[in-house]
Amino acid sequence: MIILGVILLVIGFVADISILWTIGILLLVIGAVLWLLGATGHAVAGRRHYW
Repeated sequence: MIILGVILLVIGFVADISILWTIGILLLVIGAVLWLLGATGHAVAGRRHYW
């Protein structure tokens, strides 16, 4: 999810498409939060790691 967010950020920046930029930021933030929760040992949606 983090990688997809970065890809969308780059495509949105290069092509000057604001909706891709916004979706990329959202995916990047959600992916980072899920990664941090998984790394600290909190179960996310019933799983120890979200991947």
